[in-house]
Amino acid sequence: MWIYIVRRLAWLPLLLLAVSFITFTLGRFGPGDPVIVMLGNRYDPDSQVTKNLRRELGLDRPFHVQYVDYVWNFVQGDFGESLRFRGQPVKGLILKKMWVSAQLAIAAMIVSVGVGLPLGFMIAHWQGRWQDPATVMIALALMSIPIMVTVPALLWVFCLKWHWVPCSGWGGFFDARILVPAITMGVPGIAGFVRLMRASTLDVLGQDFIRTAKSKGLEPQVVESRHVARNAMIPIITILSFSLAGLISGSFIVETILGVPGIGRFAVESVFNRDYPVIMAVTLIAASAFVLANLAADVAYAFIDPRIRYN
Repeated sequence: MWIYIVRRLAWLPLLLLAVSFITFTLGRFGPGDPVIVMLGNRYDPDSQVTKNLRRELGLDRPFHVQYVDYVWNFVQGDFGESLRFRGQPVKGLILKKMWVSAQLAIAAMIVSVGVGLPLGFMIAHWQGRWQDPATVMIALALMSIPIMVTVPALLWVFCLKWHWVPCSGWGGFFDARILVPAITMGVPGIAGFVRLMRASTLDVLGQDFIRTAKSKGLEPQVVESRHVARNAMIPIITILSFSLAGLISGSFIVETILGVPGIGRFAVESVFNRDYPVIMAVTLIAASAFVLANLAADVAYAFIDPRIRYN
């Protein structure tokens, strides 16, 4: 197992190099010169101010020199300085916002997983009854409601009607203000987990080893917990791993409407402002998160299913 983990981690630098090269190339040769964005109407390609700024940013150097310098600084933990917020390091700008988005995503995942998985497991045992299609239809109906409708409705109930939470802002994971964004982001995911858990549970219930376990006289609780639920979780792990990887990506719409200082809105604004150091840092950190989450899923498979072994 440890050899497999080390071998997978060894691929991480190569993957990050590929992602960084593609992103860096698009940033340098794509449309939108950061110097033009920074100077606006004062931009003059022949002025000394433009030349000095381009030299200060290192944009006058060869492409390969710029790329190697960026990779070397990134490895040392230096993500560069923001082009929009001059003099401020990118690390200080994005890490706090990523942590805010991660807390919000964890709360939303608790809602999705905490409701979706048990509900999907139950309705799989209700197959053929009216509760099965009714539950799936209700979950899909909730999933189809746009966020622009969900947020005002929740604010009207929890903020204006019941006065449980403030109407906007952020106070941390254990603050009441996380309730509205967590429900808004978590409810659409319930339908996906319900359908996936239901299908996975039905597949396991039809396996021979379940009939064998029942024929041996095992208690129903033991069969359900050790055999059905445990094996039904195997395909769920993949979805959970990608959900974990997306913790730092944030939600642009929810963060904008509710005034949550997360990375989602900041990343979108950085794209429009051609703030390439921010875009590069967010992309590389997100790529690292996806690789590590995929590795965590593979390791979890071995713990859930003893038949899976990695050499």
